[in-house]
Amino acid sequence: MSWISKILHKSENDSQNKGARESEKHSSFNRNTSHITVAADNPIRLLEDDALGRAGGARSFTQQALSLDVREGVVVGVLGPWGSGKTSFINLSRGEFDNAGVPVLDFNPWMFSGAEQLVESFFVELAAQLKIRPELAKVGKDLEDYGEMFSGMAWLPLMGPWIERGRGAVKILGKILQRRKEGVGGRRTKLEKALADCDKPIVVVLDDIDRLSTSEIRDVFKLVRLTANFPNVIYIVAFDRGRVEKALEDQGVPGRDYLEKILQVSVDLPAVPSQVLNRQILIAIDSALSGISNPRPFDSQTWPDLFMEIIRPLVRNMRDVRRYAAAIRGTVSALNGQIALADVLALEAIRTFLPDVYDRLHGAVEALTTVSDSPLRSGSELSPLKSAIDSIVEVSGTHKEVVRAMIRRLFPAAERHIGGGGYGAEFKGRWLRERRVAHEDILRLYLERVAGEGFQAFSRAERAFGVMSNQHAFDSYLRSLDVERLEDVIGSLETFEDKFAPEHAVPGTIVLLNLLPGLPERRRGMFDWGTGLVVGRVIYRLLRLLGDPTEIEAAVRQTLPEVKCLSSKLQIIDIVGYREGAGHKLVSEAAAAQFERTWRDEVRSAMADDLVGERDLIRVLLLAKSDADPSEGPLNIDESPQLTLAMLQAARSEGLSQTMGSRAVRRSPRLGWDALVELYGDEATLRQRIDSLKATEPEGANDLLELADKYLSGWRPKHFGDE
Repeated sequence: MSWISKILHKSENDSQNKGARESEKHSSFNRNTSHITVAADNPIRLLEDDALGRAGGARSFTQQALSLDVREGVVVGVLGPWGSGKTSFINLSRGEFDNAGVPVLDFNPWMFSGAEQLVESFFVELAAQLKIRPELAKVGKDLEDYGEMFSGMAWLPLMGPWIERGRGAVKILGKILQRRKEGVGGRRTKLEKALADCDKPIVVVLDDIDRLSTSEIRDVFKLVRLTANFPNVIYIVAFDRGRVEKALEDQGVPGRDYLEKILQVSVDLPAVPSQVLNRQILIAIDSALSGISNPRPFDSQTWPDLFMEIIRPLVRNMRDVRRYAAAIRGTVSALNGQIALADVLALEAIRTFLPDVYDRLHGAVEALTTVSDSPLRSGSELSPLKSAIDSIVEVSGTHKEVVRAMIRRLFPAAERHIGGGGYGAEFKGRWLRERRVAHEDILRLYLERVAGEGFQAFSRAERAFGVMSNQHAFDSYLRSLDVERLEDVIGSLETFEDKFAPEHAVPGTIVLLNLLPGLPERRRGMFDWGTGLVVGRVIYRLLRLLGDPTEIEAAVRQTLPEVKCLSSKLQIIDIVGYREGAGHKLVSEAAAAQFERTWRDEVRSAMADDLVGERDLIRVLLLAKSDADPSEGPLNIDESPQLTLAMLQAARSEGLSQTMGSRAVRRSPRLGWDALVELYGDEATLRQRIDSLKATEPEGANDLLELADKYLSGWRPKHFGDE
């Protein structure tokens, strides 16, 4: 038994479907799922496919039909609603008729339209099927001759597939006229004698009558009445009683009375026992997923509720089971294990059986996934979200409880719109990690089959987290990614915060700090986090989980020697230390002070070429100078033009401003001029260094040097956003 079989079997027991084991004796062929493919929405034909145990009933039905007095023909009915297995039941009966040597003919009324064509085709089709049986060829010829008495010119271009199309229209017309001179009575008498001489009755099956239009249903039953008293003919008509009775109502005469005059015997197919149908659904799911290599993740805790409240109420019969199984196989295979399997199985039931509800999901993603404490929605802004949810419920018709269950179980953030509680942002990380459609990125992936940037970043972060305890593997994987997307991947590591372990702290911190200098700075909005903060949040969470200050101090001491960049070293020192607005006080004050002093010594001794590559050069130099103890040596700025250029580049920033009522963000270039003057000691020295830099004519630095000249000329931005 496959892993999904075991889970589904357990779920069934949990749902108190105690009679399911009884059905297994009828479906033991399903247990070996290695060779099973998903069945199309077709009736069964073989006895071994009888999952509902109806073979015995079909045998009894056949025996009853053959025991009837057929000297004047009989009509028997197989009755049941759509999808109840009428065709499958008849197919099981065919074997019994074959064993008795009784020929079974089929007439499909779907192939023809209009009363005249229906009558003509009926005789032509059945005659052709009889003529290919040597012992019944004469009966077939007589039936064809009789049928031609009802033919007219209109049928010539519409002859059935059993008629040889090579005959000329003039020859056919001549035969028709000659036969009509003989009279209908003579032809009928000849046919009746041929049928009466048969040693076995002939069974004629007319199936799926209830799928025809009202007028076509009436035409079919008129045809049956016309021919029902042929000797040795047993008509088996299969239909939904309610649908046909309604179609046969005429001028106050109930359709049921009409049927009672036609049917000699009828069998109403029993409803499928609930526990049997439950089991067949589970077996179908198992079979549908058996050839898929990666259908997981699967949450066995959520599955029983999803099955009993969403899937099971929508599946009414075996035809629905087959439709559902075919639907889930394609979807689960396409998703390749990227979404929680239980969620997918539930939504596929909605897609298959409530298409109007499914269509509304596309336009309601925000309403379904926005948590109650989202900064994007509050107060009156909730109204559009609730309206979207109300619309989904309303379009469900008689399945409102199923849709409400879908919202409660799959989209808890929207539960408050149907009278439930609220869910805050703290749940979003868990939903994402568990691949639940409750998260916007996961729902969009299910609906659009295209992974958005957010989900792609999460998927890569998930893989990165899997190797985080191995420094080399973690570093290699992150460096293999597109550097432009790397910040998003690192930020998504926060999703796994509650799974961080002590063995992740040191290797994870070293790798992230060494990656930080190579991460490109993006153009950001007013409230976007900087790259350093994105990385710092993950590092803080890695170190914090160690708990004990002594262990954190040891981790920092182990980390710092392997970090190559001074600004990255400053990042971790700030995180664990006591600096105002930056420190989280994770180590003792003495340890923090020692880390800072050692770092300042490194800055003072760093070569100009090393400083040029620093990510946060101005801040590194300022802190090394401003925080220095009097006992420490002075900080000297090398005269290298390359270092001067690097300092100007590091001092450049953008002023961001926004006009009230506008979403547009205005940007204006600026320099941290005061910081530069402080580092060089005075503006004269700074001017001298800039002039020396100009003399080297650095490539691509014209805009930066022009901005520096503006500052040297005395220009300063008067307020935020000025140029």
